[in-house]
Amino acid sequence: MTRKTVLNQTHRDLGARMVDFGGWDMPLNYGSQIEEHHQVRRDAGMFDVSHMTVVDLHGERVREFLRRLVANSVDKLKKPGKALYTCMLDEDGGVVDDLIVYFMDDAWFRLVVNAATRDKDLAWIGAQAQGFGVEVRERPELAMIAVQGPNARERVLGLLDPAGRDAAGRLARFSAAAVRAAADGAELFIARTGYTGEDGFEVVLPDAHAVAFWNALLAAGVKPAGLGARDTLRLEAGMALYGQDMDETVTPYEAGLAWTVSLDEGRDFVGRARLERQQAEGGARQLIGLVMDEKGVLRHGQRVLSAQGEGEILSGTFSPTLGKAIAFARVPAGEPGEVRVDIRGREVPVRVVRFPFVREGRPQPGVLD
Repeated sequence: MTRKTVLNQTHRDLGARMVDFGGWDMPLNYGSQIEEHHQVRRDAGMFDVSHMTVVDLHGERVREFLRRLVANSVDKLKKPGKALYTCMLDEDGGVVDDLIVYFMDDAWFRLVVNAATRDKDLAWIGAQAQGFGVEVRERPELAMIAVQGPNARERVLGLLDPAGRDAAGRLARFSAAAVRAAADGAELFIARTGYTGEDGFEVVLPDAHAVAFWNALLAAGVKPAGLGARDTLRLEAGMALYGQDMDETVTPYEAGLAWTVSLDEGRDFVGRARLERQQAEGGARQLIGLVMDEKGVLRHGQRVLSAQGEGEILSGTFSPTLGKAIAFARVPAGEPGEVRVDIRGREVPVRVVRFPFVREGRPQPGVLD
């Protein structure tokens, strides 16, 4: 049965085109995906991300548990509200899911995991938590709204009470705080994080207050954006999508996520042995960024030909900011040399570039060469 967020009717009233996404009825766009993309890059847009799963972990040994559960080191989180992007791995180093971990206090950490992997993640976390005395508590009563763009923070701050405005205004990147809305006193968990490559906030709040807060954002000039724009924005920003760019069949090293792995001494996290072997021996595959200067679109599943052998397009799309097709591809390890993509039987040349392709609205060096 398709699930609906508390904002479902609101989307429909705004004329959204709705689609099934991981079992959720979600807005693809509200008319023009391209306009929504540019709105976020140039001003401020908002996304209903209430389908994401919030999980609170409680217990005296919760930090110890997370040192075992995730590949990045939660020991980096020393100040309440600080956050960390990381992956949960299986014993073979495959990515169970990517997620954000928030340090709330010594006995409480918050996780935000992907919607499509909810059931798998909850089962995995629950199984791993056995023996640590950690309570795993899903928070289905919470909604989440992401407000992104160069003017996003200013628009959100205007909806907070004076104390909340001060606290949220001082947040560093990848930090969060508990604040209150000015209009109705709703308690908001506000994090300076996002999935677009732009600055902004992700706001977690009770379902009962979500529609009012969404409408307040609309009145403040923030325009809604759907899954289509979210996908083009995140790929321009060089951000991976679970199930397309990574899954249990690849390690973080093969998914361009080596920076999320911390092989700190004395910490035996799940999957570490495989990663240590791969680091010592070298992986067989790598993730690269591609730009196509010819007209056309790079799409998932297309065959990629490199000097080291064949690979495939993972995420691929037309970049509204660049005016060119861009993609992630997984190819054999080694110098890829000249790369071509098989598009309906025609081998089209593409350029290998570093990602992100776009940072804070600007093409990165080499992308448009």
